[in-house]
Amino acid sequence: MTIRHIATTAVIAATAILGACTHERNGPTLGHYDDFAVTKPEGNVVHVCSAYGCKKQTRFRFTDADINEIRAVMKKNAKDQSAAEERRAIAYAIGWIETRVGKEIGTDKDREGMDFAASGDPTQQDCVDEATNTTSYLLVLEKNGLIKHHSVGTPFAKDQLWRGVSGWTHWTAVIKENEGGKRFAVDSWIYANGENPAIVETDKWYISDLASLPASTH
Repeated sequence: MTIRHIATTAVIAATAILGACTHERNGPTLGHYDDFAVTKPEGNVVHVCSAYGCKKQTRFRFTDADINEIRAVMKKNAKDQSAAEERRAIAYAIGWIETRVGKEIGTDKDREGMDFAASGDPTQQDCVDEATNTTSYLLVLEKNGLIKHHSVGTPFAKDQLWRGVSGWTHWTAVIKENEGGKRFAVDSWIYANGENPAIVETDKWYISDLASLPASTH
């Protein structure tokens, strides 16, 4: 997180500073892009955030060949047609996309987690960058009919600021199961570029501190 976003969140969380706090945007998914002044995805074109807090935005267009490759990756890694296996396929798709995009724009060097010296470095991404990018990639999957059991949700954040650095505000992308409405965090920030994100129920995601974040989805 950048200092600007921490400060903003601190104001929101002022009444909850001694306990865990969840920050949700009660509005459409694309409202997140307005909040962080990011160009919205349009078709297969996204603007990839980096340098922490989306300071840098790099245009990237998925080709027909890219979409076909993503479809093949998802088909290969889903054992059946269930919602659970679709989440597994989504994890592999996001990992593939990060690798593909990273090699072209330089974010393949992105290290896992938070690096205080990396703010402003266009090769590095914080949780706002990752949550925004993953949401963009999910919207591309949705637009191309590659997800059927889920819809793309609005990114949200949790924190426990009283814990200090280990409880800092952490953002994640979200998918929502169409049947029953259960929500899942899709968190790429925990791992280096190209590693599968963790996909976990939002109620079980980041419930204690950074050390409690879940394993990647394989």
